[in-house]
Amino acid sequence: MSDEPPLSLHVPEPEFRPGDKADFSNVQIPKAGSVERPEIDVSAEDIHDLAYSIIRVMDRNGKAVGPWAGMLNDEKVKEGLEDMLRVRAFDARMLIAQRQGKTSFYMQALGEEAIACAFRKALKPGDMNFPTYRQQGLLLSTDYPMVDMMNQIYSNAADPLMGRQLPIMYSSRENGFFTISGNLATQFIQGVGWAMASAIKGDTKIAASWIGDGATAASDFHSALVFASTYRAPVVLNVVNNQWAISTYQGIARGRAVTFAARGLGFGIPALRVDGNDYLAVYAVSKWAIDRARAGHGPTLIEHVTYRVGGHSTSDDPSAYRPKEESDAWPLGDPVERLKNYLIARDVWSEAQHVQAREMIEAEVAEAQKLAEKNGTLHDGPHSSPRSMFEDVYEDIPLHLVRQRQEAGV
Repeated sequence: MSDEPPLSLHVPEPEFRPGDKADFSNVQIPKAGSVERPEIDVSAEDIHDLAYSIIRVMDRNGKAVGPWAGMLNDEKVKEGLEDMLRVRAFDARMLIAQRQGKTSFYMQALGEEAIACAFRKALKPGDMNFPTYRQQGLLLSTDYPMVDMMNQIYSNAADPLMGRQLPIMYSSRENGFFTISGNLATQFIQGVGWAMASAIKGDTKIAASWIGDGATAASDFHSALVFASTYRAPVVLNVVNNQWAISTYQGIARGRAVTFAARGLGFGIPALRVDGNDYLAVYAVSKWAIDRARAGHGPTLIEHVTYRVGGHSTSDDPSAYRPKEESDAWPLGDPVERLKNYLIARDVWSEAQHVQAREMIEAEVAEAQKLAEKNGTLHDGPHSSPRSMFEDVYEDIPLHLVRQRQEAGV
């Protein structure tokens, strides 16, 4: 018999579980405007501290302060607010549609709208995003037809992907939105590869990869950082830390690291953390990283610190693993309310204008839904022909597929 104690494993646990009162008073939130803004050619070693702090622009009074402020004029900020309202209205409509059986699945970006909407405004035409399933703002803040997004969600006859993809897995090369992959983390290494190819061709287009905090535990995340660092790929590596994976809190994937951004430092990649609920801060940090990549200074890793207000998906009940009031206690607030208050503080917006804008956007989304549903829904109306499953793969359909199509009678 050994006198040594038995071995054991440490299993990280979130601070709060259902029934607990959420208290984030111990979360250190730097003052708005307190974090430096370095030159874009800076080395990772010289901005080591930015991987542990949080870049913020809007203060508690709704004012933009510090070296990251002043990047957008009032009209552009209004556009950003309307983009976020559009994402929120779109999500609300599609969530109800799923509950009504019109689609099988949906995922909201509730509480995270600022991240994709602000990042998109910092890109140029031709740049390519490799997103996850919570970056619908990348499309809804462009001219991509909302009706086409709904057609895809409904898998109807007008679905641009002809029913071949799961709902919400959009694709639009023209709008810089690479086809979403259901296999998490694959888009991280794909984005790096696309960026490397752009550099090899001598092009000027950059890539942006997206991943959630939970998926950083996957091997593709680390492979992407190796290649991005080694070849100085023109890519922005976005980690959306919304505190929860499906039902496990961020500490499981983060391990003993203090932040997700710190992972970038281990690969020699400049890394920053930004207040993901501060539209102005997200835009400023995104623009900095995008300009850095386009100027040939290599990759940047951005950790967007935010909170997933809703469930992971329509298949999830977050009350089973976290307090119902936890989102209300989250110290970084609501991105829509914060940007609204910023514009009101500048005396270029009002509560009445906000209500009017929200109602107009909700009407726009409702009209798009009516048009999409004329093309059918998951269980009602026409769908793409089964014949389409044999098309768009080969330039010339091989004989064995011709025979299968004939046997299927399509």
